[in-house]
Amino acid sequence: VRLVESGGGSVQAGDSLRLSCVGSGRTFSDYAVGWFRQAPGKEREFVASINQDAKRTYYADAAEGRFTISRDNTRLTLYLQMNRLKTEDTGVYHCAASRRGILPSRRYEFEDWGQGTQVTVSA
Repeated sequence: VRLVESGGGSVQAGDSLRLSCVGSGRTFSDYAVGWFRQAPGKEREFVASINQDAKRTYYADAAEGRFTISRDNTRLTLYLQMNRLKTEDTGVYHCAASRRGILPSRRYEFEDWGQGTQVTVSA
């Protein structure tokens, strides 16, 4: 599945952003999907994932309580609502799709990746 992210930008600490990721093809609902981020000089890290029917979600500790992952299979779209943003949330955010399991969280579990959208949070 092809994935295209949007919604990134430059914001102040404490602000909110909503990222979107549109998937192509008719099998989007067959995939568990998730978000990763990569800060400059750091490895890509897991943020959140959601299962195929959107009934289950899983978050990294850094995202728990501030971020909400959701999906709309009728629109072939994945979302990430990010509230109370911090400077350490800065990075390129990638969406990814997986046919492995229900709530994948490891990079190797995801087969398809988007190009990413930049999020910059300033103090």
